[in-house]
Amino acid sequence: MTAEPDGPEDRLRRFATIWSRAVFPVTSTSLTRPEFEQQLVPLARRLSDALRARAFDAAEGQAVGTALIAAHCTDPEALSRTLDCVDAYLVLYCGEDGPQDALRTRSARLQHAMAAGFAQALRERTLTEQEAIAQATLNARSAVAEALHASEARFRAVFEGAAIGIGIADLEGNILQVNGALLRMFGGSEQGVRGRKVPEWTHPEDAPQVWRLYEELVRGEREHYHVEKAFYRPDGTALWTNLTVSLLRDADGEPQYQLALMEDTTERRLLNLRLRYEATHDALTGLPNRTLFFERLEKALSAGEGQRFGLCYLDLDGFKTINDSLGHAAGDRLLVEVADRLQSCATAPGEMVARLGGDEFVALTTGPDTEREVDALADRIMNALVTPVRIDGRELTVRGSIGIVEGPAGERGPAEVLRSADITMYRAKSAGGNRFELADPEADARAITRHGLTTALPAALDRGEFFIEYQPLVHLGDGSVRGAEALVRWLHPQHGVLGPDQFIPLAEHTGLIVPLGRWVLEQSVRQARAWQERHSDAGPLRINVNLSPCQLTHPGLVQDTVDILEREGLDADALCLEVTESALIGADDDLLKPLRRLAEMGVDIALDDFGTGYSNLANLRRLPVSILKLDRSFTQSMQQFPADPVDLKIVEGIVSLAHSLDLAVTVEGVETGAQAEQLRILGCDTAQGWYYARPGPPERLHELALVDATG
Repeated sequence: MTAEPDGPEDRLRRFATIWSRAVFPVTSTSLTRPEFEQQLVPLARRLSDALRARAFDAAEGQAVGTALIAAHCTDPEALSRTLDCVDAYLVLYCGEDGPQDALRTRSARLQHAMAAGFAQALRERTLTEQEAIAQATLNARSAVAEALHASEARFRAVFEGAAIGIGIADLEGNILQVNGALLRMFGGSEQGVRGRKVPEWTHPEDAPQVWRLYEELVRGEREHYHVEKAFYRPDGTALWTNLTVSLLRDADGEPQYQLALMEDTTERRLLNLRLRYEATHDALTGLPNRTLFFERLEKALSAGEGQRFGLCYLDLDGFKTINDSLGHAAGDRLLVEVADRLQSCATAPGEMVARLGGDEFVALTTGPDTEREVDALADRIMNALVTPVRIDGRELTVRGSIGIVEGPAGERGPAEVLRSADITMYRAKSAGGNRFELADPEADARAITRHGLTTALPAALDRGEFFIEYQPLVHLGDGSVRGAEALVRWLHPQHGVLGPDQFIPLAEHTGLIVPLGRWVLEQSVRQARAWQERHSDAGPLRINVNLSPCQLTHPGLVQDTVDILEREGLDADALCLEVTESALIGADDDLLKPLRRLAEMGVDIALDDFGTGYSNLANLRRLPVSILKLDRSFTQSMQQFPADPVDLKIVEGIVSLAHSLDLAVTVEGVETGAQAEQLRILGCDTAQGWYYARPGPPERLHELALVDATG
């Protein structure tokens, strides 16, 4: 019979046990270790909950650090051991099955918050002790003779029992008394500490104001001061302290002694340095991360007059393929190798390399001559990537696309510079990759506009910003209006009226083309029904609606079309769906099946832009189309007289082929009467273009149809 696996509560208590064993030896408490462990269990539970919470809450970590002080864990070693324990075991015992990298990052942030809470609570305790010491000192000085002995006893108790270091010196700097805590900080004997004068305790990292404040205090011009100060220990190591020095006066108010209170912050400082490094460097590659890079970039952009900057934004080409085929471990090893190579490219003063995340890196150069230096830096990076990387016996070719931004400091902010570099990098990638491109403000503006339009598309449909214009379809034989093509427009609040070429590709990319196409179909069918009711004597008017390739593959195409026709009461033969020739090149039966079903219902299918897709003409027989829309490129020469005889032969051949297959021919882009007459002679059936009418509101088609009916 196998044992049941440990539950979350068991793992939590195991973590609390490990924590108590680590911290108990350096804790000033009268509790036994098991009793002390029971105090840590609720703190361990708070850390566990904070580790797995949906959103990070630094207050939880700070509260645990504060609670340690309340539990008498005031020795800095207790904090150091606690953080080591949390770093090693919190994710292991309390992380359950969550993502390990994210949990370790959350654990590091919790450690930082715990250290902050510990420091704040210890500082408040220190201030409380300072007040007690100051009060005891005043009582000892001002009490009557009968209470002098008791006051001195209280002062001595506070002096010797304080967790912080305390020293008393005269105004000449001679050290008179020190307590045990201060001696332990310096790791030496009392004689070794008292044998030196205060002005001898200098350190190279002393702030300029430290000794100025000291001189003001011993002259009686200042009552106290507080600074962060380093000291040398006897073994040469540094002791960092929060130092508070106060002036003690005699009964007549004359300066007499100086009282120094020292809090040892060495471990905390080392921890903060370590946490700062971890917070500003990439864990995988060791390079500076996004946080540190933005700090450096902001500093470079705020440099003085005459300073410039150059930025290379690198994205590896095809990195996802390596991750998918060889695994993330191989991808990580590749990133480490790339990071090492990039690091070797940026060794000059003012240059740095950072990893922004994933397979994105940046290289920054600063100085007065970055116009030349940034190009040289990009060349070094591209050359560094030439040599293949060998991983698990495979040689992997590394390629990268780089966007370069260069300019004077003080004109742009970090976010704007990085956005420009990102846009430029994608322009290099779109051009084939393995190259670098220079930033172009006009290209940036176009990309930003495209992004703005993309994000505004969904709301635009909800707000009713789209509308439809209609271009008449005219019969070339008798000049009658046979219908119209529906052309969608976007009335953008800032950019005005936008044509489909400006937003249809964006709608296809985001998937919005399906609901937008359904809306266009519904509005167009409703309009066609209105035309029929108003001009019943003019014969049926057909409505042509464009379908994008994305709509062709949408499973609801046929049902949506049927529902709209039935709801609006329009016959299927009054609807024509236009599909570009390129969308049907090489189409299999699955793609053609919905078109065949629509054609069987009576809906006309038109092959739009015919002649631009280089399709095999023999394939026309298998496509469920009834109309060819001849691309305007074949008929442009017919605007002049005489027309190009080669174009005439091509159009004549296409028309003959189409008619032999029982297909009607519609011509786009008719702009002159000569062109229309020539196309009529060649046998084309219908036409559309500016010669007849530009796209416009549905009322214009009413007028044209009315003229045709009465004319």
